[in-house]
Amino acid sequence: MTAQAHDPHDGKPVPGPAPEVAAQAVFPQGHENHNHASHNHVGHDHGADHAHATPAPHDDHDQSAAGDSHAGHGGHGHAGHDHSHAVPSSLRAFAIGASVNFGFVIIEAIFGLLSGSLALLADAGHNLSDVLGLLLAWGAAWLSRRAPSRRRTFGYGRSSILAALANAMILLLGTGGIIIEAVGRFSDPAPIQTGVVMIVALVGIGVNFGTAMLFMADRKGDLNVRGAFVHLIADAAVSLGVVIAALVIALTGWLWLDPVVSLAIAVAIIAGTWGLLRDSVDLAMDVVPSGIDHDAVERFLAGRPGVSEVHDLHIWGLSTTDSALTVHLVRPGATIDDAFLAETCAELKVRFKIGHAAIQVEDGTIPCALAPADVI
Repeated sequence: MTAQAHDPHDGKPVPGPAPEVAAQAVFPQGHENHNHASHNHVGHDHGADHAHATPAPHDDHDQSAAGDSHAGHGGHGHAGHDHSHAVPSSLRAFAIGASVNFGFVIIEAIFGLLSGSLALLADAGHNLSDVLGLLLAWGAAWLSRRAPSRRRTFGYGRSSILAALANAMILLLGTGGIIIEAVGRFSDPAPIQTGVVMIVALVGIGVNFGTAMLFMADRKGDLNVRGAFVHLIADAAVSLGVVIAALVIALTGWLWLDPVVSLAIAVAIIAGTWGLLRDSVDLAMDVVPSGIDHDAVERFLAGRPGVSEVHDLHIWGLSTTDSALTVHLVRPGATIDDAFLAETCAELKVRFKIGHAAIQVEDGTIPCALAPADVI
């Protein structure tokens, strides 16, 4: 049967065959000039059943770096992305943990001054920095639940990364003050009230261990939660060290043991914070999140039906819990295939916990300027 062209304005048939129009009938009207940049995604649900795809590039398809935008590019899929933000259980844990620990910091600081114990004061300073870290993480967890906007298209999820980074820096800066004071105590040791120190430190063990348990369930899936859990467990161990030191001082009179324990606390803070600092800096620098194997993702995509080449693959953290991916897949003879995009994005979420995947499909007839591995 001979295909008939239709007038784009009134839909009436135009006499004569129109094979070119029939060949491109899979394109929506005017798609070649469709600009995704003007497309409003606010409140738009990119669930696992939704994808944007176009077939092989036209002859006038621009594959240059400047053309690698939402305007007119081929086969761009957002399937598998979910903008829903359930209230995390960690929000309540942050609130309880910050409140309880702040109350204990006040008590510990008062009795540290009354007893003359630098170790107790050092632990109070450490706990105060933990309270600040909990407040930062709490605020970031709340912000990350806010919906994206036209200006902040990824929402506020990255605030959790900044909170983790700030938390690590606060802890390390506080450690410097502890070290300086401890070194000064070696030349001028001061007596301490060991009984008071032991009682307060024992309370600290209970407070820190109890609040740490609030973060135990979610510690593996969120860098902020993991940081809170590790620091609170470390605090409990440090408080135990203070109890032991006070007991030894009471039995032996070794006043130099107080600054020694203070230095040990400082070392414990540095050791416990280093991993948090490293991971938060990595996320801030868009390093592939820990737990995601870049090569495994690339192999999975290369093994998808019809894919002959994978290039311009980028994986980064949107927050301390969510990851994103962009990639170009070469599929010779590619046509619109929403099912392919939806299935690929769903598998990325299940296998690698990548919830936001943007996939550009090309048929390979025009070289892509972003194909070389050294091009960003």
